[in-house]
Amino acid sequence: MQTPTTVDQLSLKQSAEIVAIDWTAISETEGRRLRALGIDEGVAVEKLHKGMFGLNDPIALRVGRMMIAVRKAHAQAISVQPVAATIAA
Repeated sequence: MQTPTTVDQLSLKQSAEIVAIDWTAISETEGRRLRALGIDEGVAVEKLHKGMFGLNDPIALRVGRMMIAVRKAHAQAISVQPVAATIAA
């Protein structure tokens, strides 16, 4: 089992499970939106893409069958436990 990290630190195509979210680092409105999109503890996510030109913002995540984009600041507030590497199809 790997060490917990944050979403922004995951490698591309890396799957993980959300273990904690620092809701105090996210505004109430943004937190409500993230919850509506399925972001919460215990949810599996996969980091798909990051912003261009080295900015790493926004970050695209797979949550269930959806692909969503989150700001880097939000990704830094989401602690995850990486799972086994995703096998490329």
